[in-house]
Amino acid sequence: MLSGRQISAARALIGMSQAALALAANISVPTLKRLEASEGKAAGMQNDVAAIRTILQTAGVTFLEAGGVASGPGVSLRKASGVAIDMDENEVVQYPENLENDAPPGAGG
Repeated sequence: MLSGRQISAARALIGMSQAALALAANISVPTLKRLEASEGKAAGMQNDVAAIRTILQTAGVTFLEAGGVASGPGVSLRKASGVAIDMDENEVVQYPENLENDAPPGAGG
């Protein structure tokens, strides 16, 4: 179960705005606000909640369930997996200094 407070706390923990999370999850900001305001379980479409969970976990958030290590539901931050949320793995990044040196595309990472 993912609560509205966990979503809000996780977003704050990684410094992500509501607008940025809503955009990444392909939902509206009012929908995210409604989910975060939910008492208990985040009340919304399960695919929206799943998308939010995936984005936050990719950013390094671990959701803690009641009865485990935590006395209640919570969040913690671990080292991110290294995958940028908005990075297309097929996208080539070319740095300006490599363009001047006639380097091949993608060089210089």
